Amino acid sequence: MIWLDALDLPTVFAQEASYALEGPPQAVRNQPDHSQTHYRRAGLVPYRTLSGPRAAYPLLRYPWKEVREALQALAVVTEANEMVHIAYVNPETGAECLPVLGFSAIMLRPGESAKPQRRSASAVLHVAEGEVEAEIDGITLRADENDTMAVPTHAKLRIANKSVRKPAFLFQVDDARMQRKLGFFEVFK
Repeated sequence: MIWLDALDLPTVFAQEASYALEGPPQAVRNQPDHSQTHYRRAGLVPYRTLSGPRAAYPLLRYPWKEVREALQALAVVTEANEMVHIAYVNPETGAECLPVLGFSAIMLRPGESAKPQRRSASAVLHVAEGEVEAEIDGITLRADENDTMAVPTHAKLRIANKSVRKPAFLFQVDDARMQRKLGFFEVFK
């Protein structure tokens, strides 16, 4: 298991919006979580969600095995010059999981190199599998499985899979969601 904290707390704290409400303890149940029971397939949700209130966080776990399989399936139909990239979303609303941070996963096919467009958002890239070489604003970094790299705002990024036999998988956290809500998210050529 890898634990990678991605916190929106600095943003919330800076806005003096941090607080806690006392509530009942979470019920401990000896059953599979919602990723295995309620939200098993894309485009399918429990019927009750159509007329009831939408949960802010109905899915708390996105099993890596399924994310990896989704990336591999998408890679089959994605053009060679296009990056294989999927977003983590709330299955009931289609919106990104958290109000401030966005989460996504990237697959670089064997030997593939990608140049994502420059963005006003910053990002953190975590290598889940494989080894990559990233050039971030002219600085070259090598990263292996379990390494993490920061991509500052407006940075030029090139990322390459160093293996010609196996794909590389990356997990990305960014602040594009917050910037979209504030109205200043931009993508540059």
